[in-house]
Amino acid sequence: MELQEKLRVLSDAAKYDVSCSSSGSNRKNTPGGLGSASEAGICHSWTEDGRCVSLLKILFSNECVYDCIYCMNKNSNPVERANFTPREVIELTLNFYKRNYIEGLFLSSGVVRNPDYTMEQLLAVVKGLREAKFNGYIHLKGIPGADEALIHAAGNYVDRMSINIELPSEKSLLSLAPQKKKESILKPMASLKEELAVYQSEKKISKHTPAFLPAGQTTQMIVGASPESDLNILRLSEGLYHRYSMKRVYYSAYIPANENRRLPALQTKPPLLREHRLYQGDWLLRFYGFTAKELLNPGNPNFDLDLDPKCFWALENLGLFPIEINKATYEELLRIPGVGIRSARKIIKARRVAALNYQDLKKIGIVLKRAKYFITCRGKYYGGIALYPENIRRQLIQKPKNHHQQLSIFDLYEKSILKTEAKSKVLGEL
Repeated sequence: MELQEKLRVLSDAAKYDVSCSSSGSNRKNTPGGLGSASEAGICHSWTEDGRCVSLLKILFSNECVYDCIYCMNKNSNPVERANFTPREVIELTLNFYKRNYIEGLFLSSGVVRNPDYTMEQLLAVVKGLREAKFNGYIHLKGIPGADEALIHAAGNYVDRMSINIELPSEKSLLSLAPQKKKESILKPMASLKEELAVYQSEKKISKHTPAFLPAGQTTQMIVGASPESDLNILRLSEGLYHRYSMKRVYYSAYIPANENRRLPALQTKPPLLREHRLYQGDWLLRFYGFTAKELLNPGNPNFDLDLDPKCFWALENLGLFPIEINKATYEELLRIPGVGIRSARKIIKARRVAALNYQDLKKIGIVLKRAKYFITCRGKYYGGIALYPENIRRQLIQKPKNHHQQLSIFDLYEKSILKTEAKSKVLGEL
């Protein structure tokens, strides 16, 4: 197969992997080197500070010995297969970088022959790139079940590694991916965490300590392929952050690709809004001091799709409100819908000078269309309605008069031209 054909097949096969970002890396260029992942040198895919960096996102191979029911590249699917060689991936990356098409590489793979063989091939790629003095960003997908020595060796060459947990429970893993074992996923995560701790410790002693996963480790979970609730998923994420020092947990709305009685029907739309709510809930776990059991409980195991998770939590705990904005602690301010980290800090700073009034809150940047139902300012309540959950919920989900909605290409053409070949034309897949 020609290299261009391989690239077409293996870049298309990589589109189902969402755990692809480059935040946290600051690998700088070296004399005579090529590329840079420092803050000023790498730019496209979404970084932690909002920058966008472009990565060459490909699979090394879409052949796989596993037959996971939900996966497009499963062994029994009759899809077009292709394999790169390590040298081909190295040359592609270097050539794309020299042409300024990319700022880094995201490399994953199906399991070819066995996990050790696949990891050896991936290691050969990342080692080869660094030996060619490539200083761009590299995000590598670790292969569960591979020898830990291989995974650790790869960690010395890449900026970030992700070992995907895929499904939110062991029961679902057994049902939909029986050839994968929970232990083979969690064990390398724990091992990487220990190695990262050693690296962080040694780095404090010597700035010349060789880098080991400077952008940390991440994982990805599929949402909607199995029956777990949002509570189950957030609890798992919380555990992963605490136990394995995970940099990020990515949530991927399940895209129906295979027909099976254990999966949602092919006509089911990907749960994109649910995915979005989970990201918002995840944000509250990481930066706002919430716990999973505060946000959700067995009586309400899923987020209200019409409300963001903080509003949802506030309505479930309305007895804690309204909060007086001039007396609340920083932690209490963070729990008010419409008040973010930056605006909570501004409130604390500003009220040292004088008590704030309602107009001051507008200037600080509080989202008052949400916050006004949950606060008092100088003892006055500005919500204008009685403090009952249904009253407030109705106001929060009410659309403004001039509400505009982005058209969906699928809705627009669903009944007309989106039929078989015509659909491919609209999506640019010709």
